[in-house]
Amino acid sequence: MGSKTESPYKTVQGLSRGLAVLRALNQAEGGWATIRELSEATGLHRTTIRRLLETLQDEGLLRRSNSDDSYRLTPEVRNLSEGYREEEWISQVASNVLGELLLKVVWPSDLATLDGLDMCVRETTHRFSPLSFNSVTVRRRMSLTQTSVGRAYLAFCPDDEREELIDRLAAQPGSRLVGRGRDAFRSLLNQHRQAGHAHNNGEWEQEPRILALAVPVLHGGRVAGCINIVMLRSALTLADARKKFLVPLRSAASKIEDYLSSPRV
Repeated sequence: MGSKTESPYKTVQGLSRGLAVLRALNQAEGGWATIRELSEATGLHRTTIRRLLETLQDEGLLRRSNSDDSYRLTPEVRNLSEGYREEEWISQVASNVLGELLLKVVWPSDLATLDGLDMCVRETTHRFSPLSFNSVTVRRRMSLTQTSVGRAYLAFCPDDEREELIDRLAAQPGSRLVGRGRDAFRSLLNQHRQAGHAHNNGEWEQEPRILALAVPVLHGGRVAGCINIVMLRSALTLADARKKFLVPLRSAASKIEDYLSSPRV
């Protein structure tokens, strides 16, 4: 008997095969591959490959091209690899930056990152702000289409990622991102990109009292997260909010970007 301790549990073959397909797609030239190519790369039968691809597609991890019947990974795959690093930079720099921002603007702020088809709050100053009017907590989920952080993410992420996310949002029951609604939303995102920031002004159905501004935190050509400043619509206008808070908000995002770009990260 060897020294290696054997597990009493059997390997889950389906999981191992699914991971093999993900690895093969990740290594494929151009980032895409057909069923035949994936079968050759993994040694798995084409029927098995097709079943795995359908499952992974249902989970949002890849998509099929209608033009050439190839498959490619979606941005959702990044969430499988960024968790530790994300928590590291948030704990080391983002909380301090949000604290400094609070001292300047008094109104509360959130830092949120993409999580599936929502933005997820990773850090917040609501519990410290004397002007906070609700109890936002870490891990609260926020709409991609109705909130300033969601719109900032979609406005500033790469074009292919944005279209992928909009496709998935449009496929949800009751989505307004169809026909003219989709065109109008694209136009709104283009306006946000040109302005250098996003906003929501009463459009978030869960929080109609809110006026919020948000900017992206950019790193490596992608959006690492978004920072907002949240206010009551009854307290000031959108124009006043922009005049007072855009400079410190952009400065906060730049501090985190500088940290992410430093050699220690």
